[in-house]
This record gives sequence, C-alpha cells and structure tokens, in this order.
Amino acid sequence: MTLLAVGLLMVGGVAWWTVDHYTAKVDRISGVFPTEVPEAARPAPSHGGQTFLLVGVDSRSDLPTTGRDAKAPQWTYGAQRSDTMMLVNLPDDHSGAYVVSLPRDAWVDIPGHGKSKLNAAFSWGGPPLLIDTVQRLTKVRVDHLAVIDWDGFKNLTDSVGGVDLVVDGANRHMNGTQALTYVRERHHLARGDFDRTHRQQYFLRTLLGKVMRPSTFSNPAKATAVLDDLTAAVSVDDRLSDGDLRELLWDNRNVRPGSMVFMNAPAKGTDTISGQSVVLLDNSAGAELWQSMREGKVDAYLRSHKADRLGATTS
Repeated sequence: MTLLAVGLLMVGGVAWWTVDHYTAKVDRISGVFPTEVPEAARPAPSHGGQTFLLVGVDSRSDLPTTGRDAKAPQWTYGAQRSDTMMLVNLPDDHSGAYVVSLPRDAWVDIPGHGKSKLNAAFSWGGPPLLIDTVQRLTKVRVDHLAVIDWDGFKNLTDSVGGVDLVVDGANRHMNGTQALTYVRERHHLARGDFDRTHRQQYFLRTLLGKVMRPSTFSNPAKATAVLDDLTAAVSVDDRLSDGDLRELLWDNRNVRPGSMVFMNAPAKGTDTISGQSVVLLDNSAGAELWQSMREGKVDAYLRSHKADRLGATTS
C-alpha cells in the first residue's frame, strides 16, 4: 500500500535492486476504473500531485481476497464491504502526504442506486462503482487504487515485532491479531465511526514508523519477511506499472510519518435513516477541502480551517 511503500526505499540500506525486485511482486488488479461515466461527471486531472484511493476490505470470505496470496475473488456482488476508504494525496513537492478518511457509513449518492452508505458502493459494483461514487462526491480525480485486506496486515504487524499503541491512556503492545481487533472496534467508541477511522489511521501511522526503522532492515532475514508480507498483502491497479511504482518510491523517499497528516472528511454528525445508522457529511466544508486537494493547497486549507485531525495518540 502507498503509505507503507513510500517508507521502504533506501531505509536502513535497502538497495535499489531490492526495491526493483519487490515492486514486481505487487499484485495488480485490472478493470478498476469506471468507464461508462458521463463527461460532466468525470473530474479533471488535479493540480495537486497524485491521489490514491486506499480501500481496506472487510471480506466475508475466509480466504485472502487481495494481494499475492489471494484465493477468493477481489470482488463478488454483495460479498465484500469496503471497511476502510481513504483518499491519500501526495503533493507535487513530495513534502509529505495528506490522508482523508471517508466514513464507511457516509450517506451518499451511489450512481444507479440512489442514496446509501458509501461502503455499499464496493459491495454492489466493486472498485469501478466505488471510484465513481468517490469522484462524484469529491470531484477529486482518483489516479490510482490500492486495496488491502486487513487480515493481510496481521502477518506484517507480526513481522516487525508488533506495534505499541496508547489505548485508554495506557501503553499496549499488540501483535497482529490484537491490532486487527483494535482497528475493527466500532461499537464501544465515544464517537463511533469517527473514532474508528482515527484508530485505523493511528495504527497505520504506527506500523509505518515501525517498518521504516533502520533496525527493520539491518537483519536480512527480517527485512525479507517484512517485504514479503507487505507485497503479499496489497494490490494496486494495473495502470501503476513497476516503473511508476519505483518512481513513486523515489520521489517520496523523504516522506516520514511525521510529515503525514491524517484527518476525517468534514461531517455534520450522525442520523438514523431507514433504520440505518449513518454519517452525514458536511458538503459545504467538504467542498473546500476537496478543492484544496485538487489545487495542491491542502496545507493552506489546514492553516485556515479546523479539521478532525489525528492527534499524537488515539484511544
């Protein structure tokens, strides 16, 4: 996945031939972009660098659905829900990354289906319908797609020796299984889906920091295990060639967790519609954020707007 991949290049003496080898092992998904979309609904290319849509799959299948070890379809009608959706903007100056979580329960217009929760788009139409829905919602062009199955991150977490997270004010060391439980929790959180997305962001930021430690790559056996688990857990669209991925890694080689900003999409709150608990997005505030992403001015947006940003820790 992009957030982790940008940290691998030249960390702890990782040689270029290693990067070259492992980018070729990343699984590609074909046919992820929508094709039958009216011209008026197609967003123009952004002037703010590249934007990835990161999708974490909450699969009902017991088999891996993404990555090199995939044995089940990446999408089957009604069988998978996009548990996590994040727009990851990498600015042209390669100064950092802006990560905006879109609540899975956001009540949005899904082309051809009317109003429903955002994660239903993936269930009904796979990546093309989800990308079409997100692009119409934000008017931000999705340049690339990255898909992970949270189950695939259990092995990666264990490969780096687990992660240390602050939960309810206490430090906790978690292995892969415990971390997966942590990011999936949603029913006992004060702010529900909003706290859940921050947990996902917090875990990803912490895991990225652990992956990028020089000690991770000082031991060849450990480095191999980490790289094998990472490339086995992620899939990207087939428009992202090996050369494109290597260029992406090189351009963002100086990006570190501290230069990444994580936030939630602007929202008004929650409601119950047709018996479903949903998140109501703030379309007015959101329009300003999406415009800043299209124009490469997210930093200026954050200086003048209050955003629901991830803090140093989250419960």
